[in-house]
Amino acid sequence: MQSNWNCLHFIIFISVFLLVLFTYYTSDISVPTFAFCTTSQKKSNCSCDDPNTVVLIWTWPFGQRHDLSCRVFNITRCLLTDNRTLYHQAHGVLFHHRDINGNLDGFPNEPRPWFQKWVWWNMESPAHSSQIPALNHLFNLTCNYRYDSNIPVPYGYLVPVMSQDEVFKVPAKDKLVCWIVSNWRAHYERVQYYDKLKNYINVRAYGSPFGHHLTDQDYTTIISSCKFYLSFENSVYKDYITEKLYNPMRLGSVPVVLGPPRENYEDHIPGDAFIHVNDFASPKELAERLIYLDRNPDEYMNYFNWRNRFKVVNSWFGHEHACRTCSYLQRNRGYHVFHNLNKWYWG
Repeated sequence: MQSNWNCLHFIIFISVFLLVLFTYYTSDISVPTFAFCTTSQKKSNCSCDDPNTVVLIWTWPFGQRHDLSCRVFNITRCLLTDNRTLYHQAHGVLFHHRDINGNLDGFPNEPRPWFQKWVWWNMESPAHSSQIPALNHLFNLTCNYRYDSNIPVPYGYLVPVMSQDEVFKVPAKDKLVCWIVSNWRAHYERVQYYDKLKNYINVRAYGSPFGHHLTDQDYTTIISSCKFYLSFENSVYKDYITEKLYNPMRLGSVPVVLGPPRENYEDHIPGDAFIHVNDFASPKELAERLIYLDRNPDEYMNYFNWRNRFKVVNSWFGHEHACRTCSYLQRNRGYHVFHNLNKWYWG
């Protein structure tokens, strides 16, 4: 009987102890969340909307500042900021590759909080991005134009046409083939192809190499007035498909592309929306095809059939990367690390 009474006392003691413990104890390893903006946060350079995720922009890309609200992307509860005093509260820290020094000078000196993810982001091709060995195993996530990055943000994308959208009409044309270029190097594949193509068809070329300095309005007017536009990339890499494709598509010209293989382009846009140089044995054959389409307007117009279903959206440099990163972090709180960055990106 005494034994049973002692056992009962012990059970009561343990029960009371556990009740007190779970009533007053909270873990110190929970992921930080925000229910409101403090006064100091409102004064800092940040955007607040009852945030539950903080993204710290460690450096502005090429020094270009952007909006800190993600509402335009229908992404909410994100706190984007460049206030480094929030480092220990940030769920993600964005590092723009082209603004990273080779010796990592300027990187955070304090330990990385256990819940925080460092995000490498870059929109330049490997040919125009220097390898930095120290970065190889440093990051948790990648944000890039490549579809196989953790947070893919292409240069543009197609979305369905909505009933309220203006009906597309092909702009009036007074030029056959156009090309606007600023980065001119004789060894570039695109320059070598142009030098051959111009022998067989009239190409109206613009940009600083040709003594033309264009305004944004000039750029829009010229592309819209051309039947075909040379969407030639400065280097050829997987998924490296830039605004050189999406701008003429948006402005009503048919892009003639030089870049990754046709199959890769068709991962991004319909196959009947563009002409690929690889479809022809030589620049001469390409020129003959363009001249044929110029003389056969019904066949030319088939390249705009996709406009009945889709419209082009250009991505917002920097701004969209920060917001897409926040959205990813909201949905992926678990552990993640990215190894062999240099092998993945530079091969």
